[in-house]
Amino acid sequence: MSRAINTENAPAAIGPYVQAVDLGNMILTSGQIPVNPQTGTVAEDIAAQTRQSLANVQAIVEAAGLKVADIVKTTVFVKDLNDFATVNATYEAFFSAHDAPFPARSCVEVARLPKDVKIEIEAIAVRR
Repeated sequence: MSRAINTENAPAAIGPYVQAVDLGNMILTSGQIPVNPQTGTVAEDIAAQTRQSLANVQAIVEAAGLKVADIVKTTVFVKDLNDFATVNATYEAFFSAHDAPFPARSCVEVARLPKDVKIEIEAIAVRR
């Protein structure tokens, strides 16, 4: 049995899906684009967009009662793989700031993302 996770601290779903699904021992987030949930705005720069996408993932994981350190896998979708070094440095700083181990990760370049953002991140977190 699963239950939907919803929080006002992350952007609302913009389609027929939920922010995350709680399977009991595992949380699966939907992809999080870098929309600020309070203002609805998107920063221009890839580092700021990466930070916001990760903050949105964090808000959802925390709404499920877990923390950043419980994230075991992420998938990162970038519009331009030339941004990889910046995304990587921002991603590393985020997990380091939360004293969290780095999760397994995939990173792929995609042709287009919702709202024409530069990045989208989804995560899997586990209750230990």
